[in-house]
Amino acid sequence: MSIVNYDIAIDATGLACPLPLLRIRKALAILEEGQVLYATATDPDSLRDIQAFSRITKNDLLESYEKESKYHFIIRKGTRTK
Repeated sequence: MSIVNYDIAIDATGLACPLPLLRIRKALAILEEGQVLYATATDPDSLRDIQAFSRITKNDLLESYEKESKYHFIIRKGTRTK
């Protein structure tokens, strides 16, 4: 876990998939290329979903980790997110 400055934070704890991914996608849509999103979720499927989403959309998943029963994601917006 590293210290990263982020531009927006999303709390998707308590939400079942696909809602964490949808919230992250919506937040990334308003960010400029290169800005950073920090998100938390509790649904275990969100780990796989957000990794795949980042890869497909060319966003940079800078970090993902689990701590205190929460999944944490740090994503830098790439060029292809709509």
